[in-house]
Amino acid sequence: MTEPILQVMELSKQFGGLAAVSEVSLELRVGEVHAVIGPNGAGKTTLINVLSGDLLPSAGTIRFEGRNIAGLSADRVARLGIARSYQKSNIFVDFTLLENCRLAAQARLPSSMRFFRPALHCRALIESAARALTLVGLERPWDRLAGRVSHGEQRQLEIAMTLATEPKVLLLDEPLAGMGAEESQRMVALIARLAETHAVLLVEHDMDAVFSVAAVLTVMVNGRVLERGAPTAIRESMAVQQAYLGTVEAG
Repeated sequence: MTEPILQVMELSKQFGGLAAVSEVSLELRVGEVHAVIGPNGAGKTTLINVLSGDLLPSAGTIRFEGRNIAGLSADRVARLGIARSYQKSNIFVDFTLLENCRLAAQARLPSSMRFFRPALHCRALIESAARALTLVGLERPWDRLAGRVSHGEQRQLEIAMTLATEPKVLLLDEPLAGMGAEESQRMVALIARLAETHAVLLVEHDMDAVFSVAAVLTVMVNGRVLERGAPTAIRESMAVQQAYLGTVEAG
């Protein structure tokens, strides 16, 4: 087993008197998908928001490649090599597929705020964007407007934008949301391919997809970890069945 690239230890996030995430610990490794499941209100998206720097933790440690990054801003976390997607597509609908990925690649550079340097003249940015679009399987032409492609392609594009930043860790928040069966199958296959070279944390309500792609599952209920283990162990857990899989409808 490889060493964890991301270690989360006793992580908590409170909003006033509400503990949205409470003393959560987990590890991510390159080469595997670690899925986080649980009913609505379990704290899954809040966990991703804290890991990505979108929210400050109330307590706990986040170690990325041995460095404590808890409390760093989202842009600094992204530049270190941790990228995230969102429940709703977060793309520039009036820009082309290639422009979306080029902007994402540019944001990773220390010189991203040098407005007077023509970004389109930077071959490295275009090449990075093209690689990302190819990796997710988006077909040419890439000059199509992002707002005019299908929902499934928009979700692919969002993941391509994360890849354009050349991350080591991917935090994917419900990437299958709103997809049909065929689109979902393609997305699951994509996540499995990406896990070969990245550490992937997957938050998803499609249990068939989760159990087909995840190597490790963490089950959260009311902000806390209920159980963690391999898919078979989680399926057979009576506590999980009672708290989530058997009695609570995913949403």
